[in-house]
Amino acid sequence: MKIAIIGCGYVFDVYMATWHRHPNLEILGVTDIDRSRVEVVTHFYRLAAYSCNEEVYADKRVELVVNLTSIDSHYEVTKFALSAGKHVYSEKPLATSMDQVNDLIALAEQKGLRLSCAPSNVLSDTIQTMWKAVLDGAVGDVRIIYAEFDDNPIYLMEPEGWTNRTGAPWPYKHEYESGCTYEHVAYHLTWLCAMFGPVKSVTAFSKQTIPDKTNSQLDPADTPDFSVACLLFQSGMVARVTCSIAVPYNHRMQIVGNKGMIWADTYRHYRCPVFLEKFTKVTMNARKAYSVRVNTFLQRLLGVNGRRVKLLKLIPPGANTVRSENSRWWHSGDLFRRILKYQVGQQDKAIGIAELVDALENERIPFPSHDFTRHICELTIAIQGAGTHSGTIQIKSSFKPIKPLPATMEATVNYDSSGYKVLDNLLGRIVDRLHKH
Repeated sequence: MKIAIIGCGYVFDVYMATWHRHPNLEILGVTDIDRSRVEVVTHFYRLAAYSCNEEVYADKRVELVVNLTSIDSHYEVTKFALSAGKHVYSEKPLATSMDQVNDLIALAEQKGLRLSCAPSNVLSDTIQTMWKAVLDGAVGDVRIIYAEFDDNPIYLMEPEGWTNRTGAPWPYKHEYESGCTYEHVAYHLTWLCAMFGPVKSVTAFSKQTIPDKTNSQLDPADTPDFSVACLLFQSGMVARVTCSIAVPYNHRMQIVGNKGMIWADTYRHYRCPVFLEKFTKVTMNARKAYSVRVNTFLQRLLGVNGRRVKLLKLIPPGANTVRSENSRWWHSGDLFRRILKYQVGQQDKAIGIAELVDALENERIPFPSHDFTRHICELTIAIQGAGTHSGTIQIKSSFKPIKPLPATMEATVNYDSSGYKVLDNLLGRIVDRLHKH
């Protein structure tokens, strides 16, 4: 499908890093209000340039517009693109008010167009593996979920000097003004709602905790940099989601059932290891011991935090195989990026665009649907705006339950933990005696 991209800022390079994996995506050209950025990226990636947004809207060859502009421009750019008859894939959030969100969805449906929105991490191998385990009953009946998004005290990490591969600066001031909730909470909300359905109500708290994070003048000056939300799903499930830029890095996702727990330590690495712990008297009591808490060997021996589940390896939508990265083993820059990818992980942001294109070409509803996007936006706006006295907020939107990718449903995964049963039987009596005071 023929695509035009509006916005060549910091996130542009993240999309381009995995674009080669998706053969169904063809870029006709790019544009940005900063013409110097257009010049740099078109030269670096050998792309064509549009002179302005209006030229994109007027190009009849363009079927899909990818909106990678700043948050405060999302609504306007998306609305103009839809009005011009283009399908749209937008960076998150779709807009910053429910009136704007509803307006865009209504316009898309009126014109028979599809409107999709990031993030796309629910399509990752890691989250699809966790979703499969939940559906297979590996942890029993799910009772509670914890999702963390503490993204380091970044104000201490000199973000003013960060740049991407092609030299675009990280928009630290804009990030502070928008807030970590607008920027980050959807990464967890999408997989939570995909797995467990719509949310009935949210009880949230948000506040600025770091007023001195920059010497630059911020507008507004008091955007929350911390939020915590307790979600009550229509199914009765509960989850807690935390966002901050004040606490050291923690992106852990924990799904806890009545028989065990499945977890991964970040959404960001699309092939992050997944661990399954089957609850026993031994595992639950062993984690109380100081020696176990500080010794990973004892944790593994006793089954604390579980064992690795084999990750699914899924072919991206619209592709016939998983394409490897085009890297040169002798090139220092490529070597560094391979090391960084292994250590920090890599998001395949382009997979969301590939999913939309594949759905359009096969005349099916893409992920996320319009109703799903509306729901995530309502939750995001509610959490961001909660403040310190919000109480419980009833969520008005909803969506039909969805399923994992077909390949995920068809996969066979071994969750056997019989190796721990022998040890559990041997140590179980000792544990019983320890509880006799």
